[in-house]
Amino acid sequence: MEIVLSLHNIRSTYNVGAIMRTAEGFGVKKLICSGYTPCVKKPGVLPHLADKLNRQIHKTALGAEEMLQIEYSEDIISELENYQKAGFTIVGLENNIREQTILLNDLPALKKLGNKILLVLGEEVNGIPDTLKPQIAKYLEIPMEGQKESFNVSIAAGIALFTLATLR
Repeated sequence: MEIVLSLHNIRSTYNVGAIMRTAEGFGVKKLICSGYTPCVKKPGVLPHLADKLNRQIHKTALGAEEMLQIEYSEDIISELENYQKAGFTIVGLENNIREQTILLNDLPALKKLGNKILLVLGEEVNGIPDTLKPQIAKYLEIPMEGQKESFNVSIAAGIALFTLATLR
């Protein structure tokens, strides 16, 4: 299974670094940053700000940022469309969306997604913005039993990547 990870509007450099480290550990080869997601390869960032962002990302990525193919996309909608044309199933990791949702404990349904998946992660509080939702074929949801309604985005990414890795 080939997995590409898209981080859209993730605010925290530490979450980005943690996701990079987890993604590398589960064999993700490519990571696409977009929106205001801090990114080690983000064009147009002043050198002193890039150094600061890179140090913060490295604090939790611990070198994974150098092992992954990382890109920054100015036009994530077109990027998602291109991946869809290349045979990828575009899935979003989100909670509280009732239509087109697959629970991460439903392995038979997950297997139907195919061998090429692009997983979209959205902003820590508000999730995936409405502007990206038309590009997403299915949503993955982590079943939860506690009172909290969501996990930290880096923890949720780890749970989703682990589950998808079990399908290989």
